[in-house]
Amino acid sequence: MRHLGILAHSVEGAALCLRTFCQEGFRELGPDDHPDVTLDLIAMARSMPAWDAGDHDAIRAILAESARRLAAAGADFFVCPDNTAHMALERPGDDLALPGLHIAEVVAGQAAREGRTRVGVLGTRYTMDGPVYPRELAARGIDAEVPDAADRETVNRIIFEELVNGVFTGASRRAYVEVIGRLAERGCDAVALVCTEIPLLVTPEASPLPTLDSTRLLARAAFETAVDGRALPAWRGGPPAHRP
Repeated sequence: MRHLGILAHSVEGAALCLRTFCQEGFRELGPDDHPDVTLDLIAMARSMPAWDAGDHDAIRAILAESARRLAAAGADFFVCPDNTAHMALERPGDDLALPGLHIAEVVAGQAAREGRTRVGVLGTRYTMDGPVYPRELAARGIDAEVPDAADRETVNRIIFEELVNGVFTGASRRAYVEVIGRLAERGCDAVALVCTEIPLLVTPEASPLPTLDSTRLLARAAFETAVDGRALPAWRGGPPAHRP
């Protein structure tokens, strides 16, 4: 089995990815069993000034340091359970030390398999305003919709003030459900939860639309790769060259 490296950027999403990956092992391999996994996390506080300044190259350098440490620990490939971080990972630069699965490719691929035609995108303001998900969904013939400006601000504020700090409240859940309801009214047939902490707040049962859980989808794709059910990825940063 292949050794997974989790290139973490925010705590709660990375923890959910780790837990889901290991639980896949328990289910498929037997009690207490899973492929080797190493998690590396450089505190997000080191990156936030660069996010605020739009300096994605500086963020890429920090993430690349994590990738080098994962490679030194023996990982064969990586996943980054942070959608926004992929904007930095896609910046031009030297190849990362490990090949990785691209989270937006995994999510958009699942949307295509489900036959989705218009997907709402919920994440940080960087992700909702950025090109990653519109591009990957459009490559599969799927329209991307984001909430209106006021709803985007609500979603982003809750992420940074609450979710990344492990705070999950009923009031915030209701706010997200209302945002998703408005996306449904605009014709969306699914919602992509593409901040990796959102699935801890909004469960499929609570959502007015079917959910695409970026965290668990990525973890399950990582498990398939680790047990050789999926080819080892080739992406090493920069714009993804191949789409499944």
